[in-house]
Amino acid sequence: MNKTTDTHTTNQTIATICARGGSKGLPLKNIKIFAEKPLIVHTIELALMSPSIDSVWVSTDDEAIADIARRAGAQVPYIRPAALATDDAPKLPVIEHLVQHIESCGMSINRVVDLQPTSPLRTVADIEGAIVASDGVPLLASVRAASDNPYFNLVELDNMGVAHLSKGNGTSRRQDSPRVCALNGSIYVWQRNALKQASTEGLWSVKMGVFEMPAWRSVDIDNLEDFEYAQWLYSRHFFASNRSVKGRL
Repeated sequence: MNKTTDTHTTNQTIATICARGGSKGLPLKNIKIFAEKPLIVHTIELALMSPSIDSVWVSTDDEAIADIARRAGAQVPYIRPAALATDDAPKLPVIEHLVQHIESCGMSINRVVDLQPTSPLRTVADIEGAIVASDGVPLLASVRAASDNPYFNLVELDNMGVAHLSKGNGTSRRQDSPRVCALNGSIYVWQRNALKQASTEGLWSVKMGVFEMPAWRSVDIDNLEDFEYAQWLYSRHFFASNRSVKGRL
């Protein structure tokens, strides 16, 4: 499925996917074959299938990633400048750089859905659910329920090396502790002005809402162990579902 790009349209919702060629944890991970496709293709295809997304754009410093992304149906308008492709380059200026380029070509953007290419287990329903939940919120981020809790079992060391509970006084049972979530990195839905502000002032300079995803769809691939675990989850959840459907035909 391809989405045509009219650079003179207004109030567009675009998807951005940022993918560097370099990776210390898992070399070439963004194009490593996962479930019979390069990893990044799973994210591109979901974005193209999402009814609320008007066009899909990839920012990369790597020609191989760019070629694969274009063949999958994404727009890759340039090879990312070297200054934005280092190991320590922050992500928000990379997204802002891409959005500014698109706007310079005449497109009016009011919402940016940033999708992490290392989260291949999200679904179209996750993306659409996050977009719907983002109405009226400067930034909405996907999260998962946290397995650890700063009020119950997360500790910090003081300057003497003594452990202290991160929050609270330690009298709560786990079930009585405030519920906490962890950012899973999979989906960020930005209102245009919020992205512009955060790109210079930081993520926590804007108000954030959350959209919860199941833990198994929240896996983020950073190393080989993550990759193999994600493959197992994919086989368990998606292949098992397909087999069940076929068995009823």
